[in-house]
Amino acid sequence: MAKTLKNGGRKKASLHPRNPHQGRYDLDELSRLFPELKGFVSPNQFGDQSIDFHNPDAVKALNKALLIKHYGINFWDIPPGYLCPPIPGRADYIHHLADQLATDNQGIVPTGRRIRGLDIGVGANCIYPLIGSRSYGWQFVGTDIDPIAVNGANLIAEANPVLKGRIECRLQTEARNLFKGMIDPSERFDFTMCNPPFHSSAAEAESSARRKLKNLGKDSSDIKLNFGGQKNELWCDGGEHNFVQRMVSQSREFGQSCYLFSCLISKQENIAQVKRMLKSASANDVRIVDMAQGQKVSRFVVWTFLSKEEQAEWREQRWDDK
Repeated sequence: MAKTLKNGGRKKASLHPRNPHQGRYDLDELSRLFPELKGFVSPNQFGDQSIDFHNPDAVKALNKALLIKHYGINFWDIPPGYLCPPIPGRADYIHHLADQLATDNQGIVPTGRRIRGLDIGVGANCIYPLIGSRSYGWQFVGTDIDPIAVNGANLIAEANPVLKGRIECRLQTEARNLFKGMIDPSERFDFTMCNPPFHSSAAEAESSARRKLKNLGKDSSDIKLNFGGQKNELWCDGGEHNFVQRMVSQSREFGQSCYLFSCLISKQENIAQVKRMLKSASANDVRIVDMAQGQKVSRFVVWTFLSKEEQAEWREQRWDDK
């Protein structure tokens, strides 16, 4: 089964048209689906029912309800202190990435088990693979350097019958390697994706979180870093720039194993440098894809090392419905 790409009707600063998380949350319905959410719901300053989106426990309960409603995921849990991501933005990356595949495929999103994605840094939440699998039927391999995260992600995949046989998470024992050891010589991936740690230190991550709370007029004395998160989820030596530089460099070795590589870029000022990195690496067909969720604008970069002829052959062999 394939889905036709639809571009029309999209407004500026809105979620992707195929993203199911449009508009305000129906917290009454979500609370019926997951009753524990009710304890976090209260009127906001405008008198509307809402939750505290800076409370990881509230976001976790909301996520559980959203996963039940939109994806049929009845078991989802993360260890204490691990990243609890907001689902709408994560879903947007999946749908925009699907568009990039469709762009090369006459506007048709390739779907089903034959399409395989590689999520680098899958985390304990396993959020990208489960959204991608439930939205498009794709198979996923997730990788992480944290054994607790890998175990948690695999538990989610194994505990939900709708994900049976679609998600496998692997432990990367060499932290500097992003692809090596994770992609077997015979394996092929139609895309890779990554939400990299974009801070360079714990102090930078904390400073950013305090700044956000101050801008919202909230007390930052008892700070929680957004939605939780471990060191490797939030920061790394050299920050986003060094991480993406390593990814670009290492991706060359696997240019015949992956159709499209992609990575989120949080800082607009890094885009020009990323383009130079990719040009130096002799990447083909580099694309910058903008996404917008409310007031927030984000983006990811897409590249390939396949020639136009190799891309066409790949699509014929792996994406053709016949």
